[in-house]
Order: sequence, then structure tokens, then C-alpha cells
Amino acid sequence: MADRNSGSIDRIDPAAARRLRWKIDLHVYPILFVIQALSFLDRINISNARIQGLTEELELYGNRYNIALFVCFIPYILLEVPSNMIIRRTRPSWYLSSLMFGWGIVSMSMGFAKTYPQLVALRFLLGVFEAGVMPGIIYLTSMYYKRHELQIRMSLFLCSVVVAGAVGGLLAYAISDLDGHYNLRAWRWIFIIEGSVTAFIAIIAAFLIVDWPSQCRFLNIEEKALLSRILAKDGADEARMDTLNKQACKLIFGDWKIWLASLVFMGIGITGYSIVFFMPTILVEFGWKARDAQINSIPIYAVSGVVAVLVGWLSDRYKHRYGFIMLCCGLVTIGYSLLLSQGNLSRNVRYMALFFASSGGHTAIPLSIVWLANNVSGHWKRAFGAGMQVTIGNLAGVVAANIFTDSEAPRYTTGYSTALGFTWLGGIAATVLFVGLWVENRKREAGERDDRLSRPDEEVQNMGDYHPSFRFTL
Repeated sequence: MADRNSGSIDRIDPAAARRLRWKIDLHVYPILFVIQALSFLDRINISNARIQGLTEELELYGNRYNIALFVCFIPYILLEVPSNMIIRRTRPSWYLSSLMFGWGIVSMSMGFAKTYPQLVALRFLLGVFEAGVMPGIIYLTSMYYKRHELQIRMSLFLCSVVVAGAVGGLLAYAISDLDGHYNLRAWRWIFIIEGSVTAFIAIIAAFLIVDWPSQCRFLNIEEKALLSRILAKDGADEARMDTLNKQACKLIFGDWKIWLASLVFMGIGITGYSIVFFMPTILVEFGWKARDAQINSIPIYAVSGVVAVLVGWLSDRYKHRYGFIMLCCGLVTIGYSLLLSQGNLSRNVRYMALFFASSGGHTAIPLSIVWLANNVSGHWKRAFGAGMQVTIGNLAGVVAANIFTDSEAPRYTTGYSTALGFTWLGGIAATVLFVGLWVENRKREAGERDDRLSRPDEEVQNMGDYHPSFRFTL
């Protein structure tokens, strides 16, 4: 019986698989791209609002702006893992669209904040609604693709972040002309317009977001069966974890890969957050006026997006992650090294340094996310892994929000040096993860983990990537 099943799995028509992959691409990612872009836009538009009158009107002096930035990360850290436990038991289409509608209303409400405490409270609520979005999307999409089809798609998907940064600058530039309309400052219009757009699109998104492969409506019975066979051939069949029991919890919480990959994300993720939170301010410190700073942020995001997609494609082509993460650490190092010695550099060179830092930081994030997704298997393992990685990774947001202070402008020595140090914390963690995975693969190839197959069938069939047949991506 096992041989017949194996043969059935092997007989997959490449043309049919290619058609199915295109169909999944067209249904899964477009709306999720829009959702993630709007999520990030509503998270970072405070940086655009800051230089359009927010600071003066709500008196965001001293560390008040930094507090308003990082307060939204508190619910991220607390709620991301529980959210992935919830989405596992619901329809993602309704769950994600409900979160989206909630944060859209909150973002719009920030445009009517009268005091600093009101702004902070709304930023906290923004984090409550946005917490489940990123880990939920990572978990959902990982259930539709083979492991080495995921990187280019995740890189394209996370280009939504750089698109949000670029569009945010462009919108802020355009919205600045509304300053004074209906007695509202330009910064208020930024929140009102962008938040209302999010809430409106959330209603449409409820009908466009895909559900789990077994629930989705866009695949027929034959296509669902083909997808199941494709994923089984990629290792998902033997390395399952469909039951959450004591053994599964032990394997999940004791998995060193999840904790190391989370440390990788936290280390290299700090650049992505610090760039988007403070780029408009940094560009103003370079000598540009507020409107010009908004426009000059766009090329940086555009180049970062191109680099992320190119590296993502190469990473999938060579089925390798670690080397490309270290390449990104090198780009970030060049950028921050130039910025730390900016006293003797021209504005153009300092501007170029932001291209290096942003490209490396924004490219490394999807690499680290997919690297973990490639190396955990089973529904529950992926749900926890994605949630925990983003939870720990978002600690970088708390750090990034507090290392660029007004007292250090325009050099921001603490900001640049801390971000550089965190980047290499992530690089060292990636190196340890790489070595650990390489050693584990060697042991499995040598049969040193085959004793696990002698355990009771219910354990063997619920091991996830602990199953000795599973091979890790390096």
C-alpha cells in the first residue's frame, strides 16, 4: 500500500502543477499584498505626520514621539501567537478582514486626536487590531506552496512594505496641500484619508481573501487533490502535525529552530523599522524641506523593493537562505558605517548610505521569515512558529522606536550604531542556525534519527519536522 501511494504522489503532471500554481498566485497574493501595504502604511504614517505639524500641535517633544511609536508593539508582542491559534480554527477571509476594518477605523480616528494621551491610546488599539495580520498571512500562505516556491513570493509580498513607505511619502506630499481645509492641519488629513481607505477596502477584502486549502472556493475538488499531492511530495505528508497534544506542545516549545530564527528576525528587522519610522526626519536633517523629504524617500523604497525581489528569486533558484542573509548584513553594514562617519561626507553620499541600509534591511526580513517557514512542518508547528517569530521580531520595533532621539540629531550616533549591532546579532544567530541545520541534516542522512520511527504510530504521524524523513533548508 505504501509503495502504491508513493507512486501516486510521484505521478504529477508538470503542466497541471504549473497551471495550479499560477491560479493560486492570482487568488492568494494580490489582496494580501494590499492588506499588508495598508497595514504598514497605517503603522508608519505617523512618521509622515510628524513633519507636517503633528509635533507642534500635540507637543511631541522629548521622547513623546518615541513612546507613541513603540506603544503599538506591546499588543503585537502579547497577541500575535494567540491570534495564530485563533485563525487556525476560523476562516481567514473573515478574520483578517475584520482586523483590517478595525485598524482602519482606529487609524482614521487618530486624525481627530486632541491630546497626546489620546494619540497614544489609539496607537495601542492600532497594535491590537494589526497584531494578527502578519503572522496570520505567513501561516496562511505557507499552506499553499512548496518550501522552495515560497521565498520569491514572500519577497514580492513584503515589497508591500517598501511600497507603503514610498506611497506614504507621495501621499503625504499630496495631502500637505490640504493643510487648513475645514480647519484641519495636514497631519490630520493623512490619518483620516489613509484610515478611511483601509476601512473601505476591508469590506471588499472579506470576499477576496482565500481560506485554508481545504475550505477555499477557488479550487475545485481535482485541484485540491493535486495541491495535496504536491505538498505531500514536498514532505508535508510524513512530517504532519495536525493534532495539538502534549507531545506536539513539547516539540513546538522545545524547537530551537523557532527561537534562533526569531532572534535572526529581531536582529535584522531593526533596520526595516528604524528606516520607515525615521527616514522623513533623517532626510529633513540632511537639509531638505518637509515636502522634499517626503519625495526623496520614494527612490530609496523603490530600490529596496527591486533588490528584495531579485535576491528572493535567486534564493529560491538555489534553494538557499543563509548566504543571502549574510549578504544583506553586509549591505546594512556599508550603509550604517557611512552614516556613522557622516560628519565629513556630502549630503549625496549620506543619501546613498540610506539606499544600502534600506536595501539590506528590507531584503533580509522576508529571507528570515521564509527560512523558518521552510524548516517547520505541520499545521500547529507553523501556526506557533510564524506567530512567535513575528512576536520576538517585533521587539526590534520597540528598540527602533527609542534609539533615534531628538537630542542626537542630526548624527543619531546611538540609532545607527545600535541598529548595526542588532544586525550582526541577527547575523550571528543566522550562522548558528545554519550550522545547526547542516549538522541535523547530516545526522538524518546517516540514519541517526531513525529510532524515532519506533515510537507509537500516533506519535510518528504527529511529529512535524521532527520526523527523520524531513530535510532542512540551509
